[in-house]
Amino acid sequence: MNKKLALVSGIASLVLTACASQQDRVTASGSYEYLKAEQRTKLQVPSDLDTPEFEDDYAVPTVKQTGNDALIGRDLEVVPPALVIPLVTGSHVQDGYKGATVLIDQVKDSETLDKTIWNSLIGYLEEKGIAVENFAPDEGRLVTDWMPVNLNEDDEGDGWFDWSSDEKSTVAKGRFLFTLELKPHGRTGQLSASLLDYKQGETSLDERNPMQVRRDEVEILNRVIGHYEYLNQLETNRRIAEIRQGLDMEMGFDSDGNPAFVLDARYDIAWPRIQLVLRKLGFNVKDLDKRNGLIFVQYTDEQVSWWKGLLSSDDAKLLDYDEYRLKVKDLGAKTSITFMDNESTPFDAKMLTDLFEPFEQVMTEDGLDI
Repeated sequence: MNKKLALVSGIASLVLTACASQQDRVTASGSYEYLKAEQRTKLQVPSDLDTPEFEDDYAVPTVKQTGNDALIGRDLEVVPPALVIPLVTGSHVQDGYKGATVLIDQVKDSETLDKTIWNSLIGYLEEKGIAVENFAPDEGRLVTDWMPVNLNEDDEGDGWFDWSSDEKSTVAKGRFLFTLELKPHGRTGQLSASLLDYKQGETSLDERNPMQVRRDEVEILNRVIGHYEYLNQLETNRRIAEIRQGLDMEMGFDSDGNPAFVLDARYDIAWPRIQLVLRKLGFNVKDLDKRNGLIFVQYTDEQVSWWKGLLSSDDAKLLDYDEYRLKVKDLGAKTSITFMDNESTPFDAKMLTDLFEPFEQVMTEDGLDI
């Protein structure tokens, strides 16, 4: 019986200690005796005496009150500032901007930036089971339904003994407005989150101070940014796997009717894959222009001799040691590669046929190093 009482007493002590420590973590330490201080009145000099001269050397200047006068003592939370974390590649925050805002640069051209951002945001809301109350992409606005705030992503699995969270027993919920503004050039978007409504038990938005509101807004925005970066990583990993995977290739023609290699791959996958193949075949890439599909190379054959067994003589080489140009064109689901000399004259069918076998062997090989 005594053991049971000791166990219950120990658990109760731990709970009380945990609750107290939660309050102590967000309030200033030390004495609050200064709250009892009173304003001293000015020295009263009797009318029959001379008034002494007063110096203003140590006068405390009047400061402009910009905050809430009620936030003093234990009512003032002393916590780290809420910071927007620009995890997404090409994202950054604007210096001096106080709102929950992130600037995102466009890093891929497969779709417009606003579509990418909205798809990521809506995907996050759907994944978390949060409804969209209003969505007006033309106006750059999305309003969410009620969603949890101030919760970590893994809070759902926490046990009753986890006292690390600052949350109360009642889950706080909020409705948020997301706004997206594109810069005139269309390659940078400004995504912002604003708290429209809040409830936690009897607490409403009017009872939240500006610091708490900003903390909620920044936390929600950081969750959205994290999901955006997660999708980017998935896309990057998928793309790397496609690039390393062997691609089928055949002889054919480009859109201008010149003899060309035709790859069974989209342009965005074929472009980096071609560079890997060229490097393994002994070509040095000197310059490239993805937008116009041009690759400038120099054939050196340095430390590359594995393919010579495919040719008729031991001293054979793919090409003369010279500079060449490749024209890469998007054919929809396929991509063409046109070899040209240094004067941009396309190779004839015979010259291209001589290159086909070693080029195809490397192009269809799986697991090329990136």
